[in-house]
Amino acid sequence: MTDLHPFIAGLPKAELHVHHVGSASPRIVAELAARHPDSKVPTDPEALTDYFTFTDFAHFIDVYLSVVDLVRTPEDVRLLTFEVARDMARQNIRYAELTITPYSSTRRGIDERAFMAAIEDARKAAEAEFGTILRWCFDIPGEAGLASAEETARLATTDGLRPEGLVSFGLGGPEIGVPRPQFKPYFDRARAAGLHSVPHAGETTGPQTVWDAINDLGAERIGHGTSSVQDPALLAHLAEHRIALEVCPTSNIATRAVATLDEHPIRQMVDAGVLVTVNSDDPPMFGTDLNNEYAVAARLLGLDERGVAALAKNAVEASFLDPAGKARIAAEIDTYTGTWLAR
Repeated sequence: MTDLHPFIAGLPKAELHVHHVGSASPRIVAELAARHPDSKVPTDPEALTDYFTFTDFAHFIDVYLSVVDLVRTPEDVRLLTFEVARDMARQNIRYAELTITPYSSTRRGIDERAFMAAIEDARKAAEAEFGTILRWCFDIPGEAGLASAEETARLATTDGLRPEGLVSFGLGGPEIGVPRPQFKPYFDRARAAGLHSVPHAGETTGPQTVWDAINDLGAERIGHGTSSVQDPALLAHLAEHRIALEVCPTSNIATRAVATLDEHPIRQMVDAGVLVTVNSDDPPMFGTDLNNEYAVAARLLGLDERGVAALAKNAVEASFLDPAGKARIAAEIDTYTGTWLAR
């Protein structure tokens, strides 16, 4: 098979499932750890490779939260956000919906208005400097319970506080022992305020969790949805209603949600007609980036350049970018692909 890495590297892309803190590069994590020496996170970027080796999903959550604890001031928030955008721009990511967990910051004492100002300042600066458009998904940290849901919904729906870049409302963290239906009132409030519903579901639990996300939370996209392939009726529903799956192959292996890449169900999803998007989730923590995830997906699906370009357009279609913006990036993908193949 042709080496697709050079093609993928230059391909204009959108990313829909990528976490704010989880996107911090080793350089940025080490800098934040040095700012806050009481943390157990290593200050040596090379030592972070071992630190980011996970035994299971629960261990991943523990490590993730230790990095979250490094973001303690508005200046930390601004630095992290802007540097994440810089890394995205290097990969030719034109548009990204970055999942942010504001509760993790406000409960650590960061003033909520200062937090909103920090992410918005970074968003505008990144678009001006790199051309990368950022939008926000505010997500509930499921492990923190209904108090975090109430706080996240308040931050996401209060006029004068809700940031301009916010487009969606999500639910992350562990799925086991955290049933989706209990969060229905908070998703109802967010949806009534015009936000899109994008909960995680079916990553470490069975397909019923995905059904719950659809039926109780009004999910328009599903974060991961790995176990959906266990239920043909669910796959058919996802395909019929164009409820996209945000697939993150390397993440699923790193957290042991899937045993090996060759066992990853992305092929079954595509064969069922589901709208599949490729994403990196928490890329530095998993030793990956979006370019690598496209290369992995291309191998698993047997794609050539046109197939990879079609996969990139799936993400544009499933995004919450305005129609003109979608058309612009889709045309850019087509032009790039046509030029590449004509060489």
